Amino acid sequence: MNFYDKVEGIEEKIVEDRRHLHENPELSSQEFETQKYIMKQLDALNIPYEKVGTTSLVGHIVGEKSGKTVALRADIDALPILEQSGAAYSSKKEGLMHACGHDAHTAMLLGAARMLTEVREQLKGEVRLLFQEAEETFSGAEKVIADGGMNGVDAVFGMHGMPIDVGSYDITPGYRMAGCDTIYVKFEGVSGHGSMPHVAKDTILPAAEFITQLNAMITKFVNSQSPVVVTVGKFNAGTKANIISKYAKLDISMRYLEEETRQTIHGKIRDLAAGLSKIYDVKIEVEIEESTISMSNDPHIAEIAMKSAEKVFGANKNVHGPIMMGSEDMPYYFKKAPGAYAFIGYRNKEKDTIYFPHHEKFNIDEDYMKCGAALHAQFAWDFLELNS
Repeated sequence: MNFYDKVEGIEEKIVEDRRHLHENPELSSQEFETQKYIMKQLDALNIPYEKVGTTSLVGHIVGEKSGKTVALRADIDALPILEQSGAAYSSKKEGLMHACGHDAHTAMLLGAARMLTEVREQLKGEVRLLFQEAEETFSGAEKVIADGGMNGVDAVFGMHGMPIDVGSYDITPGYRMAGCDTIYVKFEGVSGHGSMPHVAKDTILPAAEFITQLNAMITKFVNSQSPVVVTVGKFNAGTKANIISKYAKLDISMRYLEEETRQTIHGKIRDLAAGLSKIYDVKIEVEIEESTISMSNDPHIAEIAMKSAEKVFGANKNVHGPIMMGSEDMPYYFKKAPGAYAFIGYRNKEKDTIYFPHHEKFNIDEDYMKCGAALHAQFAWDFLELNS
């Protein structure tokens, strides 16, 4: 069965859903009206569902034949960005915008649901629909999982629009996106007059040395084949030119692929803090906050997804792009079931849909959504057929 042949009949509805959601963006875990809209669509399709997390939904399309369970996921939250896209259907909420395309992701999953309900009698198993809140804060997936959304799931699939050409996609086995930690380093010394540093305990100098040593550590202790990006994004210290600063604080982001690399850097950061604390006789406190883990496509599930994508896009449309050091909370689902994640092209220079997500001029070529909707349905169908 080829779902691309079926999608044209519902393309207008997919666009309608997306534009409604685009006009009415809501921030992470505040997507109450978005949730109501999705519920209304599921009710019309006679798809049972339950509320999970704060504003997430889990729908169930149960085939009339027994089989495995495959989950399809779409994120539903927006961003605190003032829209400058110029679209006729721009956000009606000043300062809020669907600048990451989650409106399209939601509309595509609803489109897939419409197609799959039409073949429910032939469906061999269950398609689980995960409409997930709070991807932007990396907290939604764990809420869905905690409330049982992944119970009994055998495979999971998701996608994200990206500025590659419409009609192309990227499904590649192995690592695809980075994990992310935020590291806070707090320094406490003794303030004093700038003319008498010997009776004070400066925090700016050890904080500055921490930054330089941090970057040196990466070159000496991390395998060069294991990508990692460490960025000091914030450095706060001092009150006046002639006052030795009692306090300093660094806010650091770290992106990584391999858990071994992550633990190595965590350990070296703590070692560095301990060493500088002793040298400069200041108190240094390290706090490490996990944002999300790295994402790796299961080779077997990715292979199924690639074959499904060929049915939708045609041959030679898989661009196999580089690993992205951006982050997602999709990999938490992969801890519960093997899965794959696809990047789908929305770029069209003639329509000025060229911007990366999180840009105030972000928009999509809506033609890409029929491909995404068809791919969701195609993957679910193919997985269940192969495992029946």
